[in-house]
Amino acid sequence: MKKFDLAVVGSGPGGYRAAVLAALRGLKVAIVEKDAWGGCCLNRGCVPKKDWYHSARLIAASGGFGQRGICGELSGDLTRAWQHQHEVVAAIRASYQDYLKRLGVVLCSGAARFADAATLAVDGARIAATNFIVATGAAPCVPPNLQRIARRVVTTDDLFAAPPPAGKRVAIIGSGVVATEFSFILAMFGLEVVWLAQHEPLASRGYSATARRMLQARLADFGVRARTASRVRSLQADENGVRLELPDGTQEHVDWVLLGTGRLPHTASLHPAQAGVALDARGFIIVNRFQQTSQPHIYAVGDVANPAMTSNHALAEAAVAVANVIAPQTRASDPGAVPDVVYSALELARIGLGEEGAEALGCEPATGFTAFETNPAALVEDDAAGFVRVVADADTGKLLGAEIAGSAAGELIHLAGIEFGSPDALARLAALPYNHPARAEEILNAIETLAARWGLKAQVFTPLRGR
Repeated sequence: MKKFDLAVVGSGPGGYRAAVLAALRGLKVAIVEKDAWGGCCLNRGCVPKKDWYHSARLIAASGGFGQRGICGELSGDLTRAWQHQHEVVAAIRASYQDYLKRLGVVLCSGAARFADAATLAVDGARIAATNFIVATGAAPCVPPNLQRIARRVVTTDDLFAAPPPAGKRVAIIGSGVVATEFSFILAMFGLEVVWLAQHEPLASRGYSATARRMLQARLADFGVRARTASRVRSLQADENGVRLELPDGTQEHVDWVLLGTGRLPHTASLHPAQAGVALDARGFIIVNRFQQTSQPHIYAVGDVANPAMTSNHALAEAAVAVANVIAPQTRASDPGAVPDVVYSALELARIGLGEEGAEALGCEPATGFTAFETNPAALVEDDAAGFVRVVADADTGKLLGAEIAGSAAGELIHLAGIEFGSPDALARLAALPYNHPARAEEILNAIETLAARWGLKAQVFTPLRGR
């Protein structure tokens, strides 16, 4: 039986980052994967989706190409797009595995389960380790009144695993990130999207009402609208497509259905009870702020332990877990400092708290708001929809959060994230030299607006030591 300093279960973003960081710090590491290396994110999630999203944005922008002197029209071919993401994912996967091997990480293919708190059983082999990090991710949740049907009713796992189903009319079920993103992507590839949602899209995701309204308006520009209070009661598939029964007694007939109905933590086959690892009522592994489970030498990161279920959280938590493997309880997770991004007709990104969240904590929120409608970089790109909102504590000037809507929001949010948590974050961001013309300038403008409006000039514009 082989013995390691650290055994990682799952090779998605959290597991991969944990293995890399631990190996770079000199630990003897094994990583176990029962499916495709790279986990859901690489093979069936954020990477292939980002590939399609880039194409969708090009198609969406082509409507204004003529006035820019660019001739011709663009149209989408979803089958060819599937092949492209498949090729990209394969290339990344090969590079990914090669890097792990060059770092000396031992790659073990097979289904892992805990034999006890110190040992993993991987098919017929055993792996012993001083520490473990569980990063087994999550699997699609299919409500009991619905069902997966090959080539007719699919999840995003299915959509990226095989070429897309035939037909041009697709129903997207859900009100979360998956439904919001794919309603735009599939529409840009020429599909007729019927979006059926129980609730207002993204209502529970922490974005402001302003951001959600602006996104819905932009989606409507492309003919996409969510039909709320439309939870599907049942479905029936045949050779002619899928018939959906809706709450008001009406029916929808579509060629195929994409389920965006959430995911469930993947723990059943891991046998956590064998290691004394506790789960909550929803099946998530219970962790403390150091990412430790009920067994201090066993850590859990990502979807299996965090209901936020984003790769961003998995990556951040992996770094925390490895730091604590090396020096126990020296680094704590800060979920609020992890950016959240939605890639749709209007890109949305946020970090920290919004105004409502700040008020709930007893803070008086001070806000600075600027729009891209006057930003030179956005105007020359014919893409001036969106805004930057910065939220601070009116009493202390501490940065509480930021929200960005518009192109490159997912990249711009990192500027706020770099200094997030620093007591003088606003002053540091205001002191940065900015490129011009650039969208990033609106972060500076929002901070300056906030300082002037709320009397925080001293906190923001006081010279910093070493600057």
